[in-house]
Amino acid sequence: MGRSAFALVLTLALAVCVSPVERKCLLSGSWRSDTDCRMVVSTLEKDNRLSGFYLPGPAAGDSELLTSPLEGSQQDTQLVPQPIFYFTVNWRLRDSAAARTTVFLGQCYIDTNGEETLHALWLLREVADSPDKDWKATRIGTSIFTR
Repeated sequence: MGRSAFALVLTLALAVCVSPVERKCLLSGSWRSDTDCRMVVSTLEKDNRLSGFYLPGPAAGDSELLTSPLEGSQQDTQLVPQPIFYFTVNWRLRDSAAARTTVFLGQCYIDTNGEETLHALWLLREVADSPDKDWKATRIGTSIFTR
């Protein structure tokens, strides 16, 4: 094999071995959950704080829920390309006497096709009228969000 052919084979081998620039998962933008809720992260600050709003979907089954603000944070994507995140939704309700807050905790994943998904565990807390009713004031579940 000649020098130029060897150089070509070596170049191709190196191109295959060197991984492309790793894509970083950023939470900014619009997301839809597996229950058809919509989340929009409109601000992602340099310190990785985020804010936006959350719209409940029909699966929420609660016409009292309005578009609600969310705030949270994600890990620095300079350190980890698939960051852990959290955000809190303080629900706005038609009946302002009621109160609900949901905390989401999860991780952003990038699959082999470059598609991002958010896998999250959530805790929903409602106001309890007394300590005797505290047991039914918190619910737990999971959500998967896609672009």
